[in-house]
Amino acid sequence: MIKLVGFDLDGTLAVSKQPLLDTMGEALADLLSVAHVAIISGGDWPQFEKQVASRLPPRADLSKLWLMPTTGTKLYTHRDGQWGAVYADLFSSAQKTEILEAFDASLAATGFTPEQTWGERIEDRGSQITFSALGQEAPILEKSRWDPQFEKRKVIQEDLYKRLPDLAINMGGTTSIDITKKGVDKGYGLKRLSKESEIPLETMMFIGDAIFPGGNDYPAKEIGLKTVCVKNPDGTLAAIAGIVACLS
Repeated sequence: MIKLVGFDLDGTLAVSKQPLLDTMGEALADLLSVAHVAIISGGDWPQFEKQVASRLPPRADLSKLWLMPTTGTKLYTHRDGQWGAVYADLFSSAQKTEILEAFDASLAATGFTPEQTWGERIEDRGSQITFSALGQEAPILEKSRWDPQFEKRKVIQEDLYKRLPDLAINMGGTTSIDITKKGVDKGYGLKRLSKESEIPLETMMFIGDAIFPGGNDYPAKEIGLKTVCVKNPDGTLAAIAGIVACLS
């Protein structure tokens, strides 16, 4: 019996960095009536609050919702009427400097410098450093065109592996690369969630749009979870409807 359903965020529950649509909010509320729900993504808490927490209908059972920013290096739960952090694993100043220098060198070496960017390209999220190729505020259409098959980011990822061998480097979203401590990926986050929630891994499943080798959702499959790969939020809505029907 499935007790918890985990989700990626961008490309799975919502369009990149956009709030959940009302239809998705209602679907998650339906799912929360029959199971726990976890959402794990590279974005930091402010992005989760904007995209998810503020978009759920009043009927949603928030006591069963687990929000996991920065690839699960942070965990937020809703208790006593408000959201609060359960834990947060942060980089040291020296680690941050090393990562930022590696990004500069890697981008120069691989030559993936777009003609136009929108906002900062590198964001310090405390427990994760995230590179967004076109900038944090890039239009959705431009982002969807830049690297739809992950080909450009795979080249950058391979170069970063050589420069940062002791860190984890994963592709996420539509144009981003996330760097976390070694061993930190969505598999790590889901294992830690299992301990915090006391929900066994064998009773979890995961839904994402990047469940393939090198994709940042793939670790969920590697740790043995049942997985469903979707192409977009419409596919996720269909998956949720099927799960709710089975568990009801």
